[in-house]
Amino acid sequence: MPYHYQKNPSHIEVESFRQIRELTELDGLSHEQQQVVMRIVHSVGMPEVADKVRFSANACDSGIRAIAADATILCDVEMVKQGITKRMISQSPLCYLNDERTISLAKQKAETRSMAALELWRGQLADSLVVIGNAPTALYRLLEMLAADCAKPALIIAMPVGFVGAEESKAALWEAHQQLGIECITLLGKQGGSAVSSAVCNALLRCYYGEYY
Repeated sequence: MPYHYQKNPSHIEVESFRQIRELTELDGLSHEQQQVVMRIVHSVGMPEVADKVRFSANACDSGIRAIAADATILCDVEMVKQGITKRMISQSPLCYLNDERTISLAKQKAETRSMAALELWRGQLADSLVVIGNAPTALYRLLEMLAADCAKPALIIAMPVGFVGAEESKAALWEAHQQLGIECITLLGKQGGSAVSSAVCNALLRCYYGEYY
């Protein structure tokens, strides 16, 4: 039985974003914010999540400046790392979740590996791009470190997903970001995930290279 479907990748992408623009409320957003929101919608197939996206005052600008400076990209899990478009970056994103030091620290402290991995971020946090797409405990630990005057990243992309701590950790970030003096992009509520968070990073990368939809 023959199937009739679009096979051209460029046509698929263009048509996807045409439909997303029709279905998503983007009024009041900057050009860059629109690109981020559309990428989030594209990654989950749900236009209604656009209302839950939050940007700090200079989030997109700060993220794009970090990209221009070839900033370190720090990821909470390997799926986030693998989802970032490699042709647009000159150095591989870093993820320490499976590092032997992380595993040892997690056992010593009886905490999640996602939390322990952040100890290996300390020397690389300054002016970095942080992308958290899975672990609420990683976001909570990062907030604790920042409250204790740890070096600040250029941007935190925080999209942890799930039912235990995900919604609360993102709300905590949004409530504290001004006091902590950090730029962030987050998706409030339980939704999120590795694909969503890497999509946000990819949207900023595309903006830097002038690829807009």
